Amino acid sequence: MARKKSVLILGASRGLGLALAEEYCAVDYEVVATIRTSSPALERLRERFPSSLRIKSADTTDPDSIARLKDEFQESEFDTLFVNAGICIAKDNTPIDVAESDFVALMLTNALGPMRVVETFRDRVSPRGVIAVMSSEIGSIQINKGKWEMYSASKAALNMLMKCFAARHEGDTRALLLVAPGWVRTEMGGEEATLSIEESIPNVVKSVEAQAGKAGLRFIDRHGKTVPW
Repeated sequence: MARKKSVLILGASRGLGLALAEEYCAVDYEVVATIRTSSPALERLRERFPSSLRIKSADTTDPDSIARLKDEFQESEFDTLFVNAGICIAKDNTPIDVAESDFVALMLTNALGPMRVVETFRDRVSPRGVIAVMSSEIGSIQINKGKWEMYSASKAALNMLMKCFAARHEGDTRALLLVAPGWVRTEMGGEEATLSIEESIPNVVKSVEAQAGKAGLRFIDRHGKTVPW
């Protein structure tokens, strides 16, 4: 029997992360999904996929928490690492009126924290595997039209840090992906968003997994098409 592929998803308690866990379970991966606080929805998903889904606690803004999570997987190798954890606050603020605490929280949670996970878990990903980080179309400087300035800035910072990571690891055989899932109707995305989860996440998973074995950094949308930087 062929070995099942495996994925570690950081930030799976709700929204896109929960949908990622469900989709990876549905396509028969071994899934490790992390939460920062309890998630009844993820627990219900584990009841549906008891042999596929494991739930672990981790806080991507806490380096010690990420180090402890890594220690739990000393003998493990994942085919895919997918860092989804993020927040969307201060959506209507601009640099003149945003609270500094909100700006710092966005940068820590959406940019620095995810990259610390990538740095920490890089050697736990198969050499022909995928390291994916959830970005956003509005993290693209070229196509952003001024929406959600503070959130956009945090995603642009994430993109830059991932590009720097790739430059420092030139020759790495893993696929390094920044993924723009589209504007999705979740608690974070809001009811006015243009896509349902079903229109986004299955395509995200398919596009991410199609990149396995293709080394290098790419910024892609849910269909695997290149997003301008």
